[in-house]
Amino acid sequence: MIVSRRIRYLACTAAAATALVVSASPASASGDYSGRAYVYGAGAFSDDWGDEGVLSTSRHASSNATCLWQKILWADGHLAWNDIDGIFGTKTRNATVAWQQDWGVSADGVVGKNTFGAADEWLSDISGNGAVDTYIGTDGTFNIGRNADGNYIFYDRQGDLRVAGYNYLTCG
Repeated sequence: MIVSRRIRYLACTAAAATALVVSASPASASGDYSGRAYVYGAGAFSDDWGDEGVLSTSRHASSNATCLWQKILWADGHLAWNDIDGIFGTKTRNATVAWQQDWGVSADGVVGKNTFGAADEWLSDISGNGAVDTYIGTDGTFNIGRNADGNYIFYDRQGDLRVAGYNYLTCG
């Protein structure tokens, strides 16, 4: 069962979490539901992503927010590590459909508030400091956090720290 694999993986990776801190420069807003330019969270992180922007082959298709989504697909076994490039193409769309089918979300290949909202259930505070620091996937985990402005940050495929913005692509 997928959920039990997550729980086992969580237990195995508790010691591996690290906190992330970085500042971000402001950008124009574009989050479809929130109006924010970045994937954002505040307070309890289990409901952070229920108002995020849309990612698809035609919306924010080349962005750091897409790169973050691809890391989620990788952690849940739906995308290869080398496919994390911040470009929402056919592979990412197909992997998104498979992810949505696994988690009981409308399988349309578009990442909207329902899909993002289902994914935020797997954000965790492994370090126990009260802040999100890890995404727990069925097949892997990765460090994730929020900067001082509440914008989500993560390490890209090359190990560079990135802010999950909708309006630009710097991850690769």
